[in-house]
Amino acid sequence: MAKSVQERSAKAARKRVAAAEEELRLRVRPGTRQALADLMEWSGITEQGEAMTLMIHHLHALGAKAAMPLLEIPGHEIEVSPIVAQKLDQAYRREALRICQDD
Repeated sequence: MAKSVQERSAKAARKRVAAAEEELRLRVRPGTRQALADLMEWSGITEQGEAMTLMIHHLHALGAKAAMPLLEIPGHEIEVSPIVAQKLDQAYRREALRICQDD
């Protein structure tokens, strides 16, 4: 006789407990989601959980020294164009003149 949905769910829950499985949740923005989709497409992986699990294990296998550069948070450099710098300078001078006139 076929098992009911509740019986299958209970069996799956017992297996998860026995394997000490833990659910990890991850909220991502569109760019991160697209990066994961690209990685999955390149590798032919269809399950997000499988892709993330493999990435974690492969990164861990590299060891601390090799993995650390891949885990560094990228810095953001701000470059002010000459035109923007000129506009900021003009605004600064205008404000300085206004403050002097108020005094």
